[in-house]
Amino acid sequence: MKKANANLMKAINLNNVRQVMKRVETATKPQLASLTKLSVVTVNSLVKELHDLGEIFEDETVPSNGGRPALTYRYNYDFSLALVIYMKEEQGQGFVSAAVVNLEDHILLKEEYLIPVFERQHFHEVIGRFLALYPSIKVIGIGIPGQAVNGEITVSSHRELTGFRVIEEIESQFGLPVMVENDINAAISGYCAKQDLDDVPCVLGIYFPTKYPPGMGIYLDGKIVKGKNGMAGEIKFLPMSLDWYREMDKETFVDALCQIIQSVNAVLAPDKIVIYQDRVEADTWYNAWEIYQTQQPMPSFPEVILQDTFQQDFEAGMRWLTLKELEPVLII
Repeated sequence: MKKANANLMKAINLNNVRQVMKRVETATKPQLASLTKLSVVTVNSLVKELHDLGEIFEDETVPSNGGRPALTYRYNYDFSLALVIYMKEEQGQGFVSAAVVNLEDHILLKEEYLIPVFERQHFHEVIGRFLALYPSIKVIGIGIPGQAVNGEITVSSHRELTGFRVIEEIESQFGLPVMVENDINAAISGYCAKQDLDDVPCVLGIYFPTKYPPGMGIYLDGKIVKGKNGMAGEIKFLPMSLDWYREMDKETFVDALCQIIQSVNAVLAPDKIVIYQDRVEADTWYNAWEIYQTQQPMPSFPEVILQDTFQQDFEAGMRWLTLKELEPVLII
């Protein structure tokens, strides 16, 4: 038991030094001891281990208050890499975008492939190409326009994805852990990460893709709320009798959006609701929403924000969520 506790404490201390190095990038051993509140003896041992692993490397020597020059260590952000793949649609055409990112969220390589119809073999070839180029890739993140249950895509706007056991197939073929997330969950995660909204308890993201039903992501206390089988946020099933696959006039859309906001606000009382849409102008929407609020009583009113950054937030969210998979899990 004592050995297990000692091993756990060492893992905690090692991760403490690792996180500090990731944050400050360069530091001497005395600086690390000060920043981590660990003894110099402990830091010496942990720095040696991280150096032997290749996670940090020796940098330059710096003056040390009249004493011997101190050796500076630099964090190796390329020690572990992530492959982030997501599917998107532009002007009616399907694309697969793939990017390799390091621990600093720096994109080392990004490529896009036109795939009119999703084809698994082509998808596997894309992954294989990136893994061959970057052997330090240790996790794969896949963003999908749909929902996966136990690793199988059960709901998607792209029919050819339905039934694809994406996690099982990719992990089996390439021997790396795979993380799958749907587009709106990733987008609202990316938005909150970019805006540094960790102290905002509840943020909702609602996405209205062209010619497809809307979806909602729930970002609560720094985490996405999944619900049973990952189906939280499937607002297309609200009893509104609307055909989201057909053209919709602006008045109908604005009224539907107001009703959706009222419904989710009554249940979740979010601080902010981020709306991704390109069906109506911002002025038209905000005027309608002001009038709607005077007609419909609500216990609280969220800040509603119209955004046209869905793709950027989706990509940022997928990188952020995938990189989180590389964080050590300490079992206490």
